[in-house]
Amino acid sequence: MSVMSDRTVDSSSGGDTSPAGWWHANARRVWSVVKIAVVLVVVAFVVWWLMLSPVKVTTHQVTAGTVSAEVLGTGTLEARVTATVGPKMTGLITRVAVDQGDRVKGDDTLIELEDTDYKQQVGVAEEDVAVAVAAIERLDAEKRKAQAVLSLARLTHQRQEQAAAANASSQQELDRTAEALAIAEAELTRTQAAIAEGQRRRAAAEKTLEFQRARLSDTTVKAPFDALVIRRDRDAGDVVTAGSSVLQLASLDEMWITAWVDETELSRLAAAQSVRVVFRSEPGTEYAGVVARLGRETDRETREIVVDVRVDRLPDTWAIGQRAEVYIGVDQRENVTVIPAGLLLRREGRTGVMVNEGGKARWRTVVVGLHGRENIEIMDGLEPGDVVVSPAAASGGELTDGRRIAVK
Repeated sequence: MSVMSDRTVDSSSGGDTSPAGWWHANARRVWSVVKIAVVLVVVAFVVWWLMLSPVKVTTHQVTAGTVSAEVLGTGTLEARVTATVGPKMTGLITRVAVDQGDRVKGDDTLIELEDTDYKQQVGVAEEDVAVAVAAIERLDAEKRKAQAVLSLARLTHQRQEQAAAANASSQQELDRTAEALAIAEAELTRTQAAIAEGQRRRAAAEKTLEFQRARLSDTTVKAPFDALVIRRDRDAGDVVTAGSSVLQLASLDEMWITAWVDETELSRLAAAQSVRVVFRSEPGTEYAGVVARLGRETDRETREIVVDVRVDRLPDTWAIGQRAEVYIGVDQRENVTVIPAGLLLRREGRTGVMVNEGGKARWRTVVVGLHGRENIEIMDGLEPGDVVVSPAAASGGELTDGRRIAVK
């Protein structure tokens, strides 16, 4: 009874020192301490992982090499010489001899128009020429007759003059022969004038015939040069007007890329520079080319200039107007210190790389020279033989100055 009274007193006064009682009284404190300890462990692990654990890296040994700088331009494939082919006159198309994609030779027949009326006009003009020729032949005959009459009249008059001088002929007979001589001379002059007029009429008829034959010839349209038919706009049965487009032709003698390049690169460009051409239809293939000519007018909206690039060879399948990128070689330096462009870092306004020094990554400020397509020239800060490092893929770490590294 006395013991039970003591425990009751102690419990009511909060003095229970049994394990269950202590845990009940201090459970919250214990869990708080455990949570703090776990957080500290996690933080310590993260700090160690981020600051102290080795970062897996890949390495690149600096070497001496060649850097080629290029200027990029985007353009389209074009033919230097193109032509819009159509008739010179209004008419009905009876035949289009070629189609899109066909290759033609110079002077091949491309288009034919209805020509019945023009043939009739040529026939009429030919008849006019024949009439003019016959008229001249008739006048030539009259001229020869007039010349014969004149010769006889002149001879008769001379004889009468001699007879009159010998008092063997009267004045009346002499006057008659003089009149006959004058008439013969006038007739010869008339026939000569008629012949001249007939020759002019013949010349006019021949010119009319030439004109009508040209019009008849124009009903057949021929290829102006060897070409590829890139478009067909009309078909047989269409009525076309003079100068309207029926076919579009492109000469294949010289193909080039008409590319647009930013005007800031103008001072670096020149004719005959080598070019790499990459068509968007074949992004993995490069075609060699050369700068053919530079434009001399800047687009006032885009601030770009035109650069025409002659292509040495085309893809097996190509199309006028297809897109391509051109990479124009503007500078090249050999036997210089180079690194891949992806290794260059920019931090806090400085340019540099991370190098391997005794198993640690160290920041090295560098001076950059020529920028190439893949490599960059290093003018100061690195030497051939130095080892540049970069984090390996999915390494989970960041390279900072002094960070331990592990070569993958």
